[in-house]
Amino acid sequence: MNLNEWKARVLTPEFAQAIRPLYGDKAEANAPRYTQLLDLFEKTFPGEDEVTLFSAPGRTEIGGNHTDHEHGRVLAASVDMDMIAAASVTEDHMIRILSEGYPMCEICLDDMGVKESEVNTTAALIRGVAAKFMQLGCKVGGFSAVVTSSVLPGSGLSSSAAFEVLTGNIINHLFFEDKADAVQIAQIGQYAENVYFGKPSGLMDQMASSVGNLITIDFEDPSAPVVRRLDVDFEKSGLKLCIINCWADHADLTDEYAAVTVEEQSVAAYFGKKVLREVSEEDFFSQLPELRSRFGDRAVLRSIHFYQDNERVLEQVSALESGDIKTFLKLVSKSGRSSWMYLQNIVPTGAKEHQEMAVALALCEKLLGEEGAFRVHGGGFAGTCQAFVPEHMIGEFTQKMDQFLGKGSCHVLNIRSVGGTVVG
Repeated sequence: MNLNEWKARVLTPEFAQAIRPLYGDKAEANAPRYTQLLDLFEKTFPGEDEVTLFSAPGRTEIGGNHTDHEHGRVLAASVDMDMIAAASVTEDHMIRILSEGYPMCEICLDDMGVKESEVNTTAALIRGVAAKFMQLGCKVGGFSAVVTSSVLPGSGLSSSAAFEVLTGNIINHLFFEDKADAVQIAQIGQYAENVYFGKPSGLMDQMASSVGNLITIDFEDPSAPVVRRLDVDFEKSGLKLCIINCWADHADLTDEYAAVTVEEQSVAAYFGKKVLREVSEEDFFSQLPELRSRFGDRAVLRSIHFYQDNERVLEQVSALESGDIKTFLKLVSKSGRSSWMYLQNIVPTGAKEHQEMAVALALCEKLLGEEGAFRVHGGGFAGTCQAFVPEHMIGEFTQKMDQFLGKGSCHVLNIRSVGGTVVG
């Protein structure tokens, strides 16, 4: 469809209805974003007229904190904050993507090797996604795209995974006849992040963004993760799902995140295994004194967290499927305590004056008391915490969080039923 046709379509009630699976009752409010996106495309790439629209959501982690990289279980969901793109095929061998507010990113398809100079950059993610599609036999061609986002950078909703999934969907649709399914697109995104971007992330973020909905995933075999959809409406249980921004930047915390994986996999290597999922909890505890001596207490405590949180996901799923929300909330809080006490991903090593995540969690406890539940969200150390807030408390909770931490600190999310997708 050409630009003028799109500009007319996005103003119609039919378009608002078409994007309702992405945004729910916020569909009408999100429709103008597509007009702005098309205007940005026209301004950025004058003369290019035929475009396709895409969306990839942010994600929220609900159960299984730092379990995915040890081939464990998680509970996660896509949310109604997303990245959207307008893309057009070009005749050259260049990928050009402009993300609103950032410089143009250009990738030449004639050289797809890992670039040391691109580590920790958007260019690395684009090149990595394109390279993996090429390895799968896709004849990736040039395209131009613009991207706008409501997934706040550093919000803990994984803007990087959303961008990887968005790029994957663009290439999959424009050049691969949509042959890659949602799981494959997630795996391609993880490959780009691990190999090209240089971050040793697990697969949960990409999977939740790509597959969509509330899902539980078992990564025992990462090449063929077991994904199961859970149809749960928290609002019908009188709960609002919130993330709270603690306003601490996690851009320089890669070493902190990597240390979790390194320490846990060092323990696994003691048993001749690659990851903790391959080591039985019984065998782990049978060697506890030796493990403490060899790897230190933090590595041991982090391993204990893995075993507990991995099993807790099964308990959470069981509680949700039986409608036992009270038990589910207790398990959310247990996961949060385990992350703070054992996983120790709340305060960066040596930090004294700046413990923003800890302060945000303390405020959640003060405001919620014995109601709802709260925990660290995602990687930890910075970013956001998560809270399930009873509906009758949401007004005061949001107001107080913004008062204590700054305006715009608390965001109320809806789980969206659709993952990465072509729009319209």
